[in-house]
Formats: sequence, structure tokens, C-alpha cells
Amino acid sequence: MNKLLQILFPLLFCVITANATKIKGHVYDKKSGEALVGATVVLEKTGKSASTGLDGTFEIKDAPIGKHTIRVSYVTYTTIVQEITIQKEDNDHLKFYMESASDLNEVVVRATAAGSNDRDARRIEQNANQVMNIVSGRAIEISPDLTVANVMQRVSGVSLERNSNGDGQYAILRGMDKRYNYTLVNGVKIPSPDNKYRYVPLDLFPSDLLDRLEVYKTLTPNLEGDAIGGAVNMVMKNAPDQLQINANIATGYSQLFFDRDFTSFKASDISSKSPYEINGRTYNATQKDFTKGTLDYTSKKPAPNLIGSMSIGQRFLNNKLGVIVAGSYQNTYRGSNSTFYNSSVTGTDQYAVITSKSYREYSEQQQRLGLHGKVDYVFDDNNKISLYNVYVNLKNQQLRDAFGTSYNGVYNPTAGNAEVSYTTRSRLTEQQIYNSTLHGDHKFFDDRFKVQWSAVYASAKNDVPDNTTISLNGLQQNFQSRRTTLVNTSPVQRRWERNTDDDKAGYLDLTYALIRGDQKLDLQIGGLYRDKQRSSFFNQYTLSPSAADATKVYGVDYQNYTDLNLVVTNPTGAVSNPLTYDATEKTTAGYGMLTYTDAKLELIGGARVEHTNQGYNLLFPAGETNPKGSQIYTDLLPSLTAKYHLTEKAQLHASYYKALNRPGFYEIVPSKIVNEEFQERGNPNLKRALADNYDLRYELFPGASEQLLVGAFYKRIKDPIEYTFQADATRGQDIYYTPGNFGTAKNYGLEADYIKFFNKVGLKANYTYTHSRITTPKTSRRINAATGNIEAFQVDQTRPLFGQSEHIGNLSLLYKDTKHGWDLQLAGAYTGERINTISQFLNNDLWQKGFIQMDASAEKRFKSGVSVFVKANNILNTPTELFIKGTNAENSKIAEDLVKDGHTLIRKDLYGQNYLIGVRYKFNK
Repeated sequence: MNKLLQILFPLLFCVITANATKIKGHVYDKKSGEALVGATVVLEKTGKSASTGLDGTFEIKDAPIGKHTIRVSYVTYTTIVQEITIQKEDNDHLKFYMESASDLNEVVVRATAAGSNDRDARRIEQNANQVMNIVSGRAIEISPDLTVANVMQRVSGVSLERNSNGDGQYAILRGMDKRYNYTLVNGVKIPSPDNKYRYVPLDLFPSDLLDRLEVYKTLTPNLEGDAIGGAVNMVMKNAPDQLQINANIATGYSQLFFDRDFTSFKASDISSKSPYEINGRTYNATQKDFTKGTLDYTSKKPAPNLIGSMSIGQRFLNNKLGVIVAGSYQNTYRGSNSTFYNSSVTGTDQYAVITSKSYREYSEQQQRLGLHGKVDYVFDDNNKISLYNVYVNLKNQQLRDAFGTSYNGVYNPTAGNAEVSYTTRSRLTEQQIYNSTLHGDHKFFDDRFKVQWSAVYASAKNDVPDNTTISLNGLQQNFQSRRTTLVNTSPVQRRWERNTDDDKAGYLDLTYALIRGDQKLDLQIGGLYRDKQRSSFFNQYTLSPSAADATKVYGVDYQNYTDLNLVVTNPTGAVSNPLTYDATEKTTAGYGMLTYTDAKLELIGGARVEHTNQGYNLLFPAGETNPKGSQIYTDLLPSLTAKYHLTEKAQLHASYYKALNRPGFYEIVPSKIVNEEFQERGNPNLKRALADNYDLRYELFPGASEQLLVGAFYKRIKDPIEYTFQADATRGQDIYYTPGNFGTAKNYGLEADYIKFFNKVGLKANYTYTHSRITTPKTSRRINAATGNIEAFQVDQTRPLFGQSEHIGNLSLLYKDTKHGWDLQLAGAYTGERINTISQFLNNDLWQKGFIQMDASAEKRFKSGVSVFVKANNILNTPTELFIKGTNAENSKIAEDLVKDGHTLIRKDLYGQNYLIGVRYKFNK
């Protein structure tokens, strides 16, 4: 019997497979012809089904030969039910064209957010007037990224400047430093909480509040003109047609703290106001006026990271009223291990000599809160009004513990002897942005005349209360190190810094359309007025031991920094300083724009006029020659954009626009402040930069979510603003860091962006080549033949723009299985070498080594609406390394691997990997 079964089963299988075959096909959008991703294809009464892949294809194996009914369904599309005949061969040409349910009933007002999926994002890119790139909300959701800053690194032509824990913070667009970009929320510019500059730290924004992220690389006249590099627009979540609840919660850990402890201080003890603010300007502070929490340190393993978000939205009253609220909270523990080598150029040496080392351990707790709410009401087809509010807050509690080694005469690496130092800084930074916008859209005369207006209030705040630094001498003997006494000069410093920006703005846009056949001409005029008010406060106290306590030794005479008895050497604080000031900026702008479209061509041209009135007033001047100052100027900014449609899916996109870059308030205030390694000064004579920008891009959108973008750009910048080290005019030995204008710079490059899907596998790749040149003065030294003395002289050096990498690129591999609910992603980002710090001396700039950042994510969805996801960042534990392109022979004497391939290592930061696992829930009624 068994032998008979062994014979019959293979025969039966052969009979079955002989009457079965494979069928393949595509599912398309009937109106656009684009492939639909995730459509369900069911071969009825067979139990066989499939889902379309990333290119809209499907495949059903072992389909029975003969006549069958096939059913194709997709959310918001009308289901297709069709009879087909499956033959033994040639079943791979099935095509189904689905009709959108909304297309069948055009009178229904829909408010579903566009751009939240890849397909819509590609269409917005294709139809946009500007040259732009978009990251959809769904792409953000399944990416490894938690903040907008980290999402930015996936965009072509974008590199990131990272903060002390390795997270992205600022975006550099096409080699143009962060100062040349601005940030929008729903198309409205927001102020920056930064205490020095205009640019917005993008790590403030949790990425899960966004519906999509838009990156503008060119401007049209209806956009504000201060974006030589480009603009970042965060489009927030919109109210869906039906009730939707999205929520997620996750936890994780940093690999760094598996290997060492997390050090913190009592931030709850911090006083938000300085003794001067509490008691008045003439008050003499004592040690009792300062809390001890910022000097009370504890080291232990941190708690796991906690991340969560939720959004609830729905439309009511027959889709007239839309409401959505969303919130996000992230509590993460991050850090870095950093080795920094101090250097100086002495004598006539060409390159710097390493003089000391500082090993630093950063421990940072970041609490990021984001809230977003929007209400919109559609009165009728011609009138709509909306009110949206967004609030983001980032608290960063950072402790930096530094151990320094001097390479002086005591230094003996063989015996383990050296003079050492210990410096600990405890700092709490709170940054927040609030924006509220009331917006209206109105149409008249059969949609020929349109009116759009916005009333905006926005504020940004940066608060750093009681920033405390304590420094001690130390000694290393026989490889054993110990603390000794407080340093002689400014051993304890406590600083309060705060700045607030308040913006009130109004926007108005009027458009009239002239239509003749397939030709259309839009005449548009509009403008804005913005009143920006900034207040800045700075106060610093220095504390030292009394004469009797100056020789007390840590670990012998006292066991904790909180046991120190200190005297305030400047009891009224450093109140008379130029960093306490009020400033204003009033911007008035108007524009005129013509938009012509026909079957093949689109032309957008016009000009923008921006009038700027910027000024400052030092509240407590300390002998500055310009205690009050202002800059008033008007700029005419023309632009012209052309799009020529080669086919329905291919076009040429060309653009010219003129733009400017204004100095920040801090940059024109005549301030002097000593930072950790150097002094910074403002420059009241700093001028705005102006630039002519040219773009040409070939754009191909072959299918849903797919694209090929190949372009070139050229920028000519007059009076670019760069920071350089300068020597004091009267005290040549005093070197300071200051902004200045330097002639004319050029920046040009090539860009390619490619997205392609092969059923369940996808490829996203982009590459940007950028070349820039700017000429700035540098110091060199020589021996005077007549006197034999060393003298300094100035030479001009041509170099790339600050922060510009010649090569940047991204490569992401995607896997998407709609039927089984899988999304996988492996993402790599490459940033080529770039200048990190500009040196005073010729050929001594600090360069950042090129690096690869590798991240990964995965998500598994279940039919209940629940999904599980994991994210992993910095998988390769890629360090940040700074170096000088040259070396001094003296550096080879240091018993460390600093010199390699003719370069001298100056800094190396390691951040560790970060892991996250979480659960997401989506409810759609």
C-alpha cells in the first residue's frame, strides 16, 4: 500500500501542476496611468491572491487553467471584477486600470492630505513651480529617522551638521552653509531660537508630526527671497475624511552606555534667573545665591529611551469641518566620547604643533515635545478658512567631563607622568518655537480670481540658565591620575543666557486667471509685512576660593565640589556687556508674478522687492563705539522659471532667481565673548550677501513613486559671509573669530536622484557633486632678513566654502511586501570631506574626514491595525574626525597615532549605535 501511494502522489502532483500555471500583471491608476502599490488581486474560488509590488506588478503562482473571476481592490478606488481565461502559457500581460472613487463624484469636497504617500509626493514634485524634492509622510514613518534633521540627510544635495551626540541638527543645501537656508511650517517662515544665527535647528522637530517634508532648491517671486541655498518646508498633518487614530510607543538604548556610565547633575535645582535679575543690578552676590545642583554629579546607567506619539483627526458636518490634533514626546539618553588635540602655530612653522589633549565624555538627556493642531472649515466650494498651531520644545541636559593632558616638559609617556587638568561643564538648554497661523482661501468669478491671506504670530526662545564650569589642576604619576587644586584663573564660572524672538506677520496673495483654450495666464501680486522683535540677555559670574582655601586638594581636604567655599570675584556679574541688547527687524515685501501654461510649456516670471530695516540697541554698553546701530536696504530680486513637457512623464525644468542672505543680530552687535577655545566678536559693518542662482534639471516620472532627476546648478555670491580668525588692530597678539564679507564666491555642481522599484524591492539613490571657491585672507610668518625677527604677513588663500563637501550621496535598499505587511530599509549616507573650522593661519584649516552613516529600519504590520517596528542608527559607529592637511615634525614625538598619510588628527568623536523597538497602532473607521 505504501509503495502504491509513493507512486500515486507524484503522479497526482504532476496532473495538478499540468493544469496550473503562473499569471502576472500590472495595476494602474486609470486617470494618471501610474502603477498602484499595494492593490489586492484575488483569484476567486481558488484561495489564491497577491498584492501589487512597488512597481504595480503582481504574480499568482499555481493558478488553475480555465475560466475564472479575478477581483482587484484598492483603498479609495472602485473595485474591478472581471472574467479571465487562464491559458497554459502567456498569462503575463494582464493589465487593470482602476478608477479613483473621488473621480466619480467631483462635487464632494475632500481634505485628505496630499503628499503623505510616495505616489502623491512624486506628483507634487512633477507639478511644482520650483525645483524641489519631497519626502513623504509614509517614507518618514518607516525610515530610521526620529527628527526632521535626520530625515533631511536622505534628500539629494543635502548634508548635515551634527550636534555633540551625533544627531543631525542643521542642513547644508548644495554646499551652502546653514546660514543660507530658511525654514517654513506649512509655507510660513518661523523664527529661530538660536542665540546667534537665523537658521532653525531641525532636531527640534519630531518627524512623526509631518505629512511630508519639502525641500525647495529654487525660488519663485511669491517666496521669501533670503534662501540662496534653499528652503525647508514642513507640511504638518491634515484632517482626514474619516476618523483616524495613529499612535506609537517605543523604547531603546544607546550602545555607548553599555560600555560606560551616564553622568548627570541636579537640573531641578537650577534657578531660571541670575542673582542680578532676582535682586537688581547693584546687588553683590555671594556663594549662597548659587544652588549646588549644577556641581552635584552622579554616574549610573541611564533608563531606557522612551518615545511616543499620537494623532487623532476627522472631518465633520458633511466634510465641512476638519479637526486634527497630534503630539509627540521623546526622552532619549545620548552621548559621545571625544578626543580633542589643542594646537598652535609657532615661529615660522607651516603647520600647527599639538600642545595638549582633552578627552571628553558627553552625557545628554534630550526631552523633545511636539504638539500640532489644525481646524479648517469649508464654507462652500469657494471659501475655506483654517487655523493651525504648532509648538515644539527641546530640553537638553548635558554634562561634559573633560580630562586634559599637557605636552610640556613634564610629559613623559614612558614613565606615565604628565600635568593634567579636569574640567566639568553642566548645562541645561531649552529651545522652543511656537507658531499660530490663521489662513483663508477664497475664489470669485468662476475660480478666475483667487485671494489667499495669512495672519501669523510666531515666537522662538533659547534659555541656558546657570551654565556652570569648574576646572581643577591635576597630576599624573606612574600612570595614576588625581585631582589637586582649583585652577588659578576663573576656576568656577556660572553663566545665564537667554534670547527671545517674537514675529508678527501678514501675507496677502491675489491671483487672476485668463484662459483661452488650453492656454492659461495667471497674474499674481502680493506681499508680506513682518515685525521681528528680539531680546537678548547675558550675565556671568566668576567664583574663586578664598586665600585660605586656594591650596585645598580634592580628595584630601574635601570630597565633593559642593563642599567648596567660594568667593564671587565679580559680585554684580558681567552685566555691562554687549550681549544684553534689544533688536528689531522690519521686513516689507511685494511681488508681481506671471504664470503662463499650455499643453507643453510653463513659464513663471516676475520680481520681488524686499525692504529691510534692521537695528540693535545695547542696554548696558561697555565702551563700544557703536552702542546703537542699524542697517536699512532694499533689494530687487527677479526670477524666471521654465518647464517644458517633453512627454506626459518627462520634462525640462530651468530656473534663474536672485536671492539674499541677511546677517544675524548677534553678528552685527559689537560683542566680545570668550568661548572655550577662542574669542568671538561681532561685526557692525557686516553686509548682506546677494547671489545669482541658475538651475537646469531633467525630470522623468516613469511610474508611481519612481523618478529620475538629473540636474546642474550654478551660484555666484557677492559678499558671501564667512567666519575667519583675525588679529586685533592694536593688540596683534589678540586673535578673535568674526564674520566678514569676502569678495565673490562661486558654487556649482551636478545632481542626480533615482528611485526605481522592482516588484517588492526598491532602490533609492542620489549623488551630488559640488565645487565652490572663495578667497579669504590668512596669516603666514617669515623672518625679516634685516632684523632677524619673525614677522606676520597676510596672504590670500582660495578654498571651498565653509561646510561644503565635494561629494555627497545616499543609497537606500527597500523591501515592501504589502500582502504580508513587511517594510524593510537599509539606508547609507555618504558625506565627503569638508572644512569644519577656518584657521587664522595659512593651510591650517580643520577638515572633517569623509564618512558613511548607516541606518536600518523594519516594520511588520498585522491585520488588526497593529504593527511592530525596529530602528537602528549609526550601525557602523562611524566617528567624526577632524584633521589638518599637513603635519609638523614635532607631532611625531607624541606617543599617539596622530600623524597618518601626511595629515594630523585634531579631533575624534565616537557616538555608539542606537536601537529602538516599538509598536504602532492605526485605526481607520
